[in-house]
Amino acid sequence: MEKPKVYFTTFKTSFTENIPAKLKRLILAAGIKDIDFTDKYAAIKIHFGELGNLAFLRPNYAKVVVDVVKELGGKAFLTDCNTLYVGSRKNALDHLDTAYENGFTPFSTGCHVIIGDGLKGTDEELVPIDGEYVKEAKIGRAVMDADVFISLTHFKGHEMAGFGGALKNIGMGCGSRAGKMEMHSEGKPYVNQENCIGCGMCTKVCAHTGITVTDKKASINHDHCVGCGRCIGVCPKDAVEPSFGESNDIMNYKMAEYSKAVLKDRPHFHISIVCDVSPNCDCHTENDIPIIPNVGMFASFDPVALDVACADACNRQPVIDGSVLQENKNHSHEEGCDHFHMTHPDTNWKSCVEHAEKIGIGSREYELVEI
Repeated sequence: MEKPKVYFTTFKTSFTENIPAKLKRLILAAGIKDIDFTDKYAAIKIHFGELGNLAFLRPNYAKVVVDVVKELGGKAFLTDCNTLYVGSRKNALDHLDTAYENGFTPFSTGCHVIIGDGLKGTDEELVPIDGEYVKEAKIGRAVMDADVFISLTHFKGHEMAGFGGALKNIGMGCGSRAGKMEMHSEGKPYVNQENCIGCGMCTKVCAHTGITVTDKKASINHDHCVGCGRCIGVCPKDAVEPSFGESNDIMNYKMAEYSKAVLKDRPHFHISIVCDVSPNCDCHTENDIPIIPNVGMFASFDPVALDVACADACNRQPVIDGSVLQENKNHSHEEGCDHFHMTHPDTNWKSCVEHAEKIGIGSREYELVEI
């Protein structure tokens, strides 16, 4: 069986070709033009970056992809789903404000931004997949309404998944609030009693009488709670918090199954930009110095092969002095350890790609084609 191709180019430029032009040449060489975009809605899944974080992808990369889609006859939009945690992308209004402040406007990118799971993260489509861990994935409705799906990923470290690559951008990124809850834990939030003021907002949005307020403090009955996450979204004091009870490996398995739900039965294409490889997710309100030098840009029809190719390329890079990775290596006795595992020793990124290959999303074997 032929190995899937992963196309790669460095950030090396010339007087006749800048980085945006090189990215366009890369994705055309990788075959994006083979997709029928004519009058099709194309969702471009990207992370808009948390306010205060400066490691997220510049809007210039998104504009290249948008322009190509439009040239091929498609109707492009940028999208992401609301976050499970407290931050500047917790609801669609704040999320849009953040996207615009970070430069993702229709004027800079050439297309509109649509928050995939609606105002409060509850506008979802239930996608049956009958997986080993997920039977029915909860995906942002606007993501599922698109005819074509494209992931545009900032490849970096991640404190739970090991790294944030294409599969995380797709699976975790496209989950609604309830979907993210399902991937992160058993779906049962809890109330931080110190922060709770007993306002009762959470009781009003709970459709299952799972929350009561006693002595001006709310509490959640997990026998009634279904893990929809609505209480997290409405709490004015951020007192309702998700419970991160599952192991990181199980989260990775669920993330792979969510990716399958997003990708099945429609054309898809994937791009990963390996620059500013911060140790943590772009969901942080800060970004530490990169753990390795910038590597380049990758594209493929196979998100599994793409993630493995990016990880392999990163592991061939030297470690940046003063980074978290260097500090961890200085205190470790392990030799030749994977850069991402060394950055976050409790993680195992391979569990995600292994499960993704097992359920038929793609292959860990690949052929690297450099342009």
